[in-house]
Amino acid sequence: MQRINTVDGFEALFLQDTPFIDVRAEIEYQKGSFPTARNMPILDTDQRVLVGTCYKQSGQQAAINLGHKLLAGEIRASRVARWCDFARRHPATHVFCWRGGMRSNLAAQWMAAAGCPVPVVPGGYKALRRCLMTATEILSQQAELLIIGGQTGAAKTPLLQQLATGIDLEKHAHHRGSSFGRHATPPPCQVDFEHRLAIDMLRKSSAFPGMPLFFEDESQRVGAVSVPAAVYSGMRNAPLVILEMPLAFRIERIYQEYVVELGREYRLLAIDDPEERFRAHLMESLDRIKKRLGLARYAALREIMQAALKSGKGEEHKRWIASLLQDYYDPMYRYQLAKSAGRVVFSGDYDAVLQWCRDRVSAQPGPAPRGSSI
Repeated sequence: MQRINTVDGFEALFLQDTPFIDVRAEIEYQKGSFPTARNMPILDTDQRVLVGTCYKQSGQQAAINLGHKLLAGEIRASRVARWCDFARRHPATHVFCWRGGMRSNLAAQWMAAAGCPVPVVPGGYKALRRCLMTATEILSQQAELLIIGGQTGAAKTPLLQQLATGIDLEKHAHHRGSSFGRHATPPPCQVDFEHRLAIDMLRKSSAFPGMPLFFEDESQRVGAVSVPAAVYSGMRNAPLVILEMPLAFRIERIYQEYVVELGREYRLLAIDDPEERFRAHLMESLDRIKKRLGLARYAALREIMQAALKSGKGEEHKRWIASLLQDYYDPMYRYQLAKSAGRVVFSGDYDAVLQWCRDRVSAQPGPAPRGSSI
């Protein structure tokens, strides 16, 4: 079996999009893995429970014997065939388990015997995760961070995506970052979010050494996940670049994102009554900020939203969007900006901010988004 031995080697695995076979049980994989990992357990969840119980009751050797018994004959042959098929279709495949111990080494031995040798990751999942978390902390402390701020709907995310070193927290969180920001499909677990963020930071800092990393101004909580403490601390202390766009532009963008695109997301799902699910999504989003809106404003917005959902007319949807922006999101933004005024280093419209940011990185020019599309 081939082995790798250094932290730099671990980083290289992520920078090169190395394919992984994660031989941990399904229940372990569901708690977090890596973007290029495929879960193909050597012991499935039920078998792992049986072996674990045997270990507690009868000791290690008895558990090992039971594991070999459970993996005998056709079961073993089937699993080895799957592993080898994956490895042959994905050159440079590596194998890992929880700590680079018995499960991954046994899988690699069986694959080598089948004529398909692959490297084992020493330290397994824990070592790979530790590498990424260490990289996150170091980059958060040592890299220059710049934060793109601006009012809701100002196109901060599209601008960020035009920058070679832009780090899109909302993409990794699968959430648009506001009370209405959920997508039709579920968000990642916290661990998967952390891994994707770390790999993105590692990859861009490696490709553009010495260049700043750009983040959108976010709260620490982005939907269902939290920005790692080291990253968030760096963001809170970083200079702010403010994107300023007209209200009409912002209303149109919010309408496209939270009504047109979200409705399309639901219609593309294989679910019963996607339109009703979409309507419930919007109403629940409004309900989540009921207390902060106040009962009178909430009731008025709810009535406008219900009428818009019934008619399906864009102009009616834009009524509740305009009210939310002017009476809720914009005042909250102005309050937060006042507390951070000393950090502002530049402000301007989309083109001005994009150019200011590009002066600090090597990036190819890209088109500015229009209010009529995202």
